Amino acid sequence: MSRDKTAIRTDEAPQPAGPYSQGIVYGDLLFTAGFGPQDPATGQVPDDVAEQTRQVLRNVAAVLAQRGVGMDDVLKTTVHLADLADFAAFNEAYREFFTEPYPVRTTVGSQLANILVEIDVVARIP
Repeated sequence: MSRDKTAIRTDEAPQPAGPYSQGIVYGDLLFTAGFGPQDPATGQVPDDVAEQTRQVLRNVAAVLAQRGVGMDDVLKTTVHLADLADFAAFNEAYREFFTEPYPVRTTVGSQLANILVEIDVVARIP
């Protein structure tokens, strides 16, 4: 098992807005940055939390795919919601991307910059 830290980069997910990587591989683990709901091709952001959640998870999936990792390989997610009152709509969209056993998850209310949801994950490389 390699112990080298390797960055992942793809044009299929939004580009970093600062000094960070879209993803990092270390050993058999893949860590993603926190992704927002920007469409990587257009920069557009959906209006509602459910559609933003779907776009965020498509962005995450694009980074995972660079190493042959799927959403079923995700072990942990950290979710930031601008408004915890949006939890039910977020959760319904989130459920579309995962199967049981679901990853462990932490969901917190956060002050986000003009978006409703941000998610990062830790996954195991098969």
